[in-house]
Amino acid sequence: MTFRRHMMDGLRAGACALALLIATAATGTAQQTQVPQTQNQRTLPTAPPYDREMHRLAEILGAVHYLRTLCEADEGQTWRSMMQQLIDAENPSPDRRAKLVDSFNRGYRGFEQSYRTCSTTAVWVIDTYMSEGADIAQRIASRYGQ
Repeated sequence: MTFRRHMMDGLRAGACALALLIATAATGTAQQTQVPQTQNQRTLPTAPPYDREMHRLAEILGAVHYLRTLCEADEGQTWRSMMQQLIDAENPSPDRRAKLVDSFNRGYRGFEQSYRTCSTTAVWVIDTYMSEGADIAQRIASRYGQ
């Protein structure tokens, strides 16, 4: 078994844990983003208190999507689908949705520009980002989830 294959198999459990935490965060925060309105009061939608964390999570998902594919993880559109699940659960305004998608794309393109082959550094980045993403998803779910 090649080093790359061995490392990717080792990261698979982390990927599953991250996916579960992201799903939990997505379903738990969907109602938090709605802004209450009274009949005589119109309010502008505001970003939820976890907005910065959501953008970082989106960026991580984009980076992991690119790097796991580069390292032959054979997961297809798993990470892009997770991003879509977050967006669907959040049901953000068109502007906020576009910003979340931009964060995902920034994460993807950032590594696309500098990594052409899977390397030990790429595997380390995947591991580090999956850990960070799991921490963010857990924090969002525990603080803002229902």
